[in-house]
Amino acid sequence: MQLLHLDRSDDAVVTLTLNWPEKKNALSIAMRDEVSDALDALATDESVKVVVVTGADGVFSAGFDLREFGSTDPAVQQALWPSSDRFHHTVLRFPLPTIAAVDGPALAGGFDLATLCDIRIASETAVFAHPEQAFAEVLYRPLAELVGGAAARYLTLSGRRIDAVEALRIGLVSQVVPTDQLSSTVAELARDIARAPREALIRTKAKAVHRTAIAPGTPTVAM
Repeated sequence: MQLLHLDRSDDAVVTLTLNWPEKKNALSIAMRDEVSDALDALATDESVKVVVVTGADGVFSAGFDLREFGSTDPAVQQALWPSSDRFHHTVLRFPLPTIAAVDGPALAGGFDLATLCDIRIASETAVFAHPEQAFAEVLYRPLAELVGGAAARYLTLSGRRIDAVEALRIGLVSQVVPTDQLSSTVAELARDIARAPREALIRTKAKAVHRTAIAPGTPTVAM
């Protein structure tokens, strides 16, 4: 099964769709590596100006594949954290604008993926939460950079779920639209962004990445 679909219907705008619906688009090692590989290739493609990230079948992503954390396979354990570190930095440091089109649940690592994108547009069914708060530490800094310390502490320490309306109120998402309008709304935004010169977009994105104060090589567990 192809875990990641890449759509280049517009040369300047590429859509990456997480495609593991039976597992709620879980971010397994294989999925993370496919996303990282795709972004690395797109970063050097001179025709690309914007990348959209979304999920198949009404789910953005339910987070990391928890089965891998309990695996006794040495190869899985050896790949687990390096894959995670690479994935987070690749999304964060992708040199061009990224838009998360969030339909349905964005949970745990899926929530992190949305926050690591530059802009988030949500459908009315979108929900965000860090349920892993009950058994693991949570990525804090990317979220805090977006919504501020008070909201980030509330979400990461409580694990509480918020809907699209609340996400809009705290500034986590920029717009909430009906589900059937999500694709067209994101496509219009992507076209607006793509009107700018590629080099100008790269320079502005570099400023945004610098503002996060997350140094290259920072491990996932320290973010």
